Amino acid sequence: MKLHLTQAAGKQLITGYSQDWISINNLVYPQSLVVLPDELLLDWTVAGFESLNEEHFECLLTYRPEVVLLGTGSTHRFIRPYLIKALTAANIPVECMTTDAACRTYNILMAEGRKVAAALIL
Repeated sequence: MKLHLTQAAGKQLITGYSQDWISINNLVYPQSLVVLPDELLLDWTVAGFESLNEEHFECLLTYRPEVVLLGTGSTHRFIRPYLIKALTAANIPVECMTTDAACRTYNILMAEGRKVAAALIL
C-alpha cells in the first residue's frame, strides 16, 4: 500500500496524540479542544466525558461543520441524544469514537477538503 504524507498548508493538522496531549501543527496542547480546518478552539472546557453538556455542542453550530467527530478518550462511548439535539436539528451528524480514531479520521476528512470538526476529549 502506498502512503502519502498529508499536506495541510494553512490548515489545522493533528500531528500527534497521547492520553495527555494533542499536537496540532506540531504545537502540543495538554487539554481537550476542538479542531476545525481553519480554527482551533482551546476554550472548549471539557473535563471528561461525564462532564459533557448541551452547551459543549451548541457552540459548534456557529462553525457549520459537515460532521462532528467526538473523541471520547481512550474508551469508545456513545453520548445521549439530548446533548446533541441542536446539532441534530441543524442536520449535523455527530460520530463518536475514541480520541485517537477521531484524530486520524479528522486528518483524512480535512485533507479531502471537508468541513469537519473534531471535538477531542483527553
